[in-house]
Amino acid sequence: MKSEEIRNRFLEFFQARQHRVVKSSSLVPDDPTLLLTNAGMVQFKPYFLGSARPDFTRATTCQKCVRTTDIEKVGHTARHLTFFEMLGNFSFGDYYKEKAIPWAWEFLTAEMGLDPERMYCSVYEEDDEAYDIWKDVVGIPQERLVRLGEKDNFWDMGTTGPCGPCSEVLYDQGEKFGCGGSGCRPGCDCDRYLELWNLVFMQYDRDAEGRLHPLPAKNIDTGLGLERLASVLQKAANNFETDTLAAVLGAAADLSGVAYGGEGDVSLKIVADHSRAMTFLVGDGVLPSNEDRGYVLRRIIRRAVRHGRLLGIGDIFLPRMVEVVIETMGGAYPDLKQNAAFITAIVRSEEERFSQTLRTGLTYFEEAVAKLARGGDEAISGEVVFHLHDTLGFPLELTRELARERGLSLDEAGFEALMEEQRRRARTARVEEGYSATVPEVYAEILDQYGESVFTGYEKSVDRSKVVAMVKGSRVISEAAEGEEVEIVLDHTPFYGEMGGQVGDTGVIISEEGEAEVEDTVRPAPGVVSHLCRVKRGVLRAGAEVEARIDVERRDAIRRNHTATHILHWSLRQVLGEHAKQAGSLVEPRRLRFDFTHFGPLSRDEFARVEELANRKILEDLPVRAYVTTYEYATSINAIALFGEKYQDHVRVVEVDEISRELCGGTHVGRTGEIGLLVLTAESGIGANMRRLEAVTGMESYRLFRERRETLEALAAALRTEPGRVAERVGKLQLRVKELEGELRRRERGELSALAREGLDWREEQGAHGMVLTAKAQDLDPQELRELAEHTLCARGAAAVGIVSLQGGKANMVVALGKRALEGGLNAVELVKKSGRLLGGGGGGRADMAVGGGSRTESVEEALELFLEEVKKAPKERDA
Repeated sequence: MKSEEIRNRFLEFFQARQHRVVKSSSLVPDDPTLLLTNAGMVQFKPYFLGSARPDFTRATTCQKCVRTTDIEKVGHTARHLTFFEMLGNFSFGDYYKEKAIPWAWEFLTAEMGLDPERMYCSVYEEDDEAYDIWKDVVGIPQERLVRLGEKDNFWDMGTTGPCGPCSEVLYDQGEKFGCGGSGCRPGCDCDRYLELWNLVFMQYDRDAEGRLHPLPAKNIDTGLGLERLASVLQKAANNFETDTLAAVLGAAADLSGVAYGGEGDVSLKIVADHSRAMTFLVGDGVLPSNEDRGYVLRRIIRRAVRHGRLLGIGDIFLPRMVEVVIETMGGAYPDLKQNAAFITAIVRSEEERFSQTLRTGLTYFEEAVAKLARGGDEAISGEVVFHLHDTLGFPLELTRELARERGLSLDEAGFEALMEEQRRRARTARVEEGYSATVPEVYAEILDQYGESVFTGYEKSVDRSKVVAMVKGSRVISEAAEGEEVEIVLDHTPFYGEMGGQVGDTGVIISEEGEAEVEDTVRPAPGVVSHLCRVKRGVLRAGAEVEARIDVERRDAIRRNHTATHILHWSLRQVLGEHAKQAGSLVEPRRLRFDFTHFGPLSRDEFARVEELANRKILEDLPVRAYVTTYEYATSINAIALFGEKYQDHVRVVEVDEISRELCGGTHVGRTGEIGLLVLTAESGIGANMRRLEAVTGMESYRLFRERRETLEALAAALRTEPGRVAERVGKLQLRVKELEGELRRRERGELSALAREGLDWREEQGAHGMVLTAKAQDLDPQELRELAEHTLCARGAAAVGIVSLQGGKANMVVALGKRALEGGLNAVELVKKSGRLLGGGGGGRADMAVGGGSRTESVEEALELFLEEVKKAPKERDA
C-alpha cells in the first residue's frame, strides 16, 4: 500500500465519522513559543487552551512536521527523521477514550490489515479507564497490555496547562529488530516494538503547584506516523525504504554512484531525509539565515552538502534532490509544484555559497587532525576552531560534529577567548577608520562594547532579550524609573527600526521590575536599534532580562502597506511603462505614500487601471517570499534596486510570486490576500517629472468605504432618492439650478433696467460729448453696478454714466462711457481713479468701463461732482 493511499484512507476513515478534514498548516507556526510545527496538534493549540472556539468539534489531518532534536540520530536508526507526516484525529470536547481507542484499533486492523497478534498497547500506569477499554471493548489480551509511568505515558504542554495520560499502539517487528537484551519489551528504546500511534487524552489542567484539576471539556489529540505505518505495511526494514523516501534515497544513490546497502548508507539516508526537510521548509517561506528557524534550515542544507561530498558528489546536487522530492510529494502538497523554481533557486544558492567553504574547511580540518594525531592529543585547539570559524566561515556545529565522529573534543573555552579578542580588534578598527566621527559618541561606545543589535522581527513578534544599554540625552545611564523617557538598546529585538521608508515599531518591553512603552524604534547609527520608551511602571535596568513585544496589529497594518507598495510599483510600470520607477516611499500603519518618476499627471483612466490591476493581484492571493542572497545574484535575476541606494555584498530580496522582485529589508505579508482592498486616495506632482500616489489598505480601506457609504446614504436621504440614483438626481438638480439662475438673471436685468430708467434719482447734465448721468444707490455690489451702468448707457442713450453705491460701510463707484465719449478722448479708468481718491481708494478696469471706490462714504457727493466736472470739460480744457 503506497503512502498516498494510506494518507487518503486515513482521512476518509475519520471523515466518515463526522470529522472535518483540515488542511496541513504551515511549518512556520502561528505560535511565538515554537520555531517550527512539530506535531499535528500545533494548529489546534488555541482550541485546546480555550483561547479560541472552532466551528467544528471533530477534525482529522495529515500534518507536515519538522523536528531536529534528534538530528544526530538520523541515518543511524530505522525510525528517526527530521521531516515526517503525522496523521491525526482530534476531538474538542466531543468524544473521548470510548471512541478514540476502538477507532484506532479498527483503522489499523480492519482498514490497514495489520496482524492483531503482533500489536501491543501501553497505557499510563494509573489510567484504569483506558486499560479497561483496551481489554474489555477492543479485546486485547492482558499479556499485550503494558502499564508505563509518567515518563512514557503522560503528556503535557509544559509545566502548567492542559495535560493527561496517553496510550501508545506498538507493533512487534520481530526479534531481528530488537536489542537482544533480556529486558527487551514494549517501552524499550530499540526498534523491535515500533510506536505507531499515540493517543493523548487531555483530561486535566495542571496548576503552578503541580496539582491536577479535571478539565470541564475533555479533548483527544492523536498522532500516527505515516512513514512508520508505511514501513510496516510495505514490509520495509526502515522508514527510508518506504515508497516516498526510497525514491529520494535512490536519487542520492544515482547521483553519487554509491549503492544502497553498504558503507554509504548513513550519508544516503541523511541526504534523503534532509532533502525532504529543506524542500518543505523553503516551500513554507523559511530561508537560510543565522537566526532561529532560518538557522535550522541552513544547518540541514549544510549537513546534506557535507554528506553528499562524503558520497563523492563533487557538483551541485541538491537542486536535483529537491526536484525528486517535489515529484514524489507534489501530488499531496501542490504548493511544492507552484513554488518549485523558487525552492530550487534558494537551495542552489545556499549550496553554492557553502560548497567552497566546505572544501577549504575540510582540508584545513583534516590537516589539523593529522597533526593532532602525531602529537597524541585528543582535543582540537581553540586556534584551529577559531580559524575554521572566523577565517574560513566553517560552522561551529559542523566542527563539533566532525570532531565527535573522530572521537575528539574541542577547546571551546579557547575558541571563545579568541572570539572576544576578535571583537575587541573590530572595535579598535572602527575607531581608527573614523567610524565614531560620523556616529554620535554614545552609540559608537555601545557598538564597541556590545556589538550590533540583531533583528529577529522577520520571524518573531515576541522575543526574550537583554538590555545592553540605556541612553538619556547623550549619555549612558544604568536605570530609568516610572515616567522617565529613555532609549533602550537590546542585544536582539523583534522591533523594526525605521528604515527604507517603513516607520518603526511600537510595543512594550517588560522586565521583572518594570515595564516600558516603546513609542518608536529608530536606527541612530548603523547596527544600533534604539527603542524610544517611556517607563510605565517600576524600573528598567541595564543588564536586565526582558520580554520585547511589538504591537502586532500595528505591525500587520504596516506589513500590508509595505507589500502594497511593491504591487503598486509593478502596476504603475504595467500601465505607464518601465520608466515609472520608485523615487521614495512612506509606509505607515494607516496609509502608504509612493513617489515615482513620470512626466505628467495620471489620467482618470490610468488612475483607475493602476488601482484595478493592483487589486486583481491582491485578490489572487499570491505568495510573498523573502530571502538573502548575493547582490550579484539579485541583480542577475533583475531584482529592482532603489536608485542611489548603497547595498552590501549580501542583500534581502522580496518577491511577490513572479510579478515583483525588489531589494527590501522591510516586513511583508505572507500572501497578497492579507492586504485586503487597496484604495488610491490621491495623486499629485511633487517636482519636475515626479509624481506621488497615496493609498490605504486593510481596515483603513474598509473605514474609508464605510465613511463614503454613510455620506452617500445621507446624501441620498437628503435628495429623497436611492443611493444608486444620486448622480442622476444631482444631474437633474444641476439643470434645474441653471434654469433658476437664468430666470433670476433675467429678473435682475429687468430690475436693473427699471433702475436705469426711473428707479434712481438720476442727475442729468449736458457734457461736451452728450448727456452725462450720475446717481447714488444702495447695496449694489461692483458687478451689479457695472450691469446697471451698461443698461443705463443703452436705455438712456447717455455719453457717460457715474454711479456710487453704499454697501457694507464702503462706497463702490462705476464709470461707463459711450462711443462718442471714448472717441472724444475720455477714459473710464482715469475718471474712476480721480474720483476714487476722494473716496479713499482707487480704481481700475477698461477704457469704457471701470470700477473703484473706498471707505470715505461721506465724500460720495464730492466724488460724483468731480466726475461731472471732468466729463463736462471740453477736450482742450482737459489737455490743459
